[in-house]
Amino acid sequence: MTKYKLEYIWLDGYTPVPNLRGKTQIKEFDTFPSLDQLPLWGFDGSSTMQAEGHSSDCVLKPVAVYPDPARKNGLLVMCEVMMPDGVTPHSTNSRATILDDPGAWFGFEQEYFFYKDGRPLGFPEHGYPAPQGPYYTGVGFKNVGDVAREIVEEHLELCLEAGINHEGINAEVAKGQWEFQIFGKGSKKAADEVWIARYLLLRLTEKYGVDIEFHCKPLGDTDWNGSGMHCNFSTEYMRTVGGKDYFEALMAAFDKNLMDHIAVYGPDNDKRLTGKHETAPWNKFSYGIADRGASIRVPHSFIKNDYKGYLEDRRPNSQGDPYAIASQVLKTISEVSTDAFKKAVAA
Repeated sequence: MTKYKLEYIWLDGYTPVPNLRGKTQIKEFDTFPSLDQLPLWGFDGSSTMQAEGHSSDCVLKPVAVYPDPARKNGLLVMCEVMMPDGVTPHSTNSRATILDDPGAWFGFEQEYFFYKDGRPLGFPEHGYPAPQGPYYTGVGFKNVGDVAREIVEEHLELCLEAGINHEGINAEVAKGQWEFQIFGKGSKKAADEVWIARYLLLRLTEKYGVDIEFHCKPLGDTDWNGSGMHCNFSTEYMRTVGGKDYFEALMAAFDKNLMDHIAVYGPDNDKRLTGKHETAPWNKFSYGIADRGASIRVPHSFIKNDYKGYLEDRRPNSQGDPYAIASQVLKTISEVSTDAFKKAVAA
């Protein structure tokens, strides 16, 4: 029997943005345990804004498990928060009730800032560095500094060793700003991996004395980019059938549901979605081919492939909950019946 370190990870009850929480228990198993071998576990919900002190028990239900590359015999256990009966989802459990579709593919582009001493990494104590321009995908000390790349490379390795479908990294437009990309099939799987990747990044930067700032516009109303979490999405129908008429009906549905999307695309998005810095205004829906100033960017490949493939919703921000974002995308897509378009294609 081997003693395994099980890191139970969950989202707390803080609003408008939940925090990641984690605690470790030691369990013995003959081999690396499967998900169904992992027990429910309790925690003090009164310390996480999820219960009152006089009735503080909440329950963690494992829903996904990954090797923990930073620990010998370690596991990362993504959990849903349940009521004390272990069956009823807690009101803060944003995962339990979302729409899911294994045929829906999601790619999330998570942007963030490194922060140290209350300012972005590489910013002087007073004022600003040279204007943005050379920082995006930049190379060299003057552009990316002396520690950021070390952190993102280590984070990349941790994610890959954990089995997360990490698809890439790059320095972003503002100094001290970076991005990683996560791809998954099914909204729950994709969102689980975004949250675990965030957890690994936050845990990693502890040893560097650097913080991660996920706020979508940490530098306020200045000439510096905010941070998004662009959501690339497709369904099986979009990939295999598509068509111009279906695409236009889909865009009409996204337009109609504008405010439902904005409501779950992350707080303070009005500060980021201003029509500047590669964003569309938060209160106006638009789409365009290769247009990074539109709500939805339509890749050239989508048009060339007879309106088949994926689309990029650029409105979700860096603090957004990927469970809620993916679910809303699926909800809007579900409003567009494919029956009529299938008949048209067949004819």
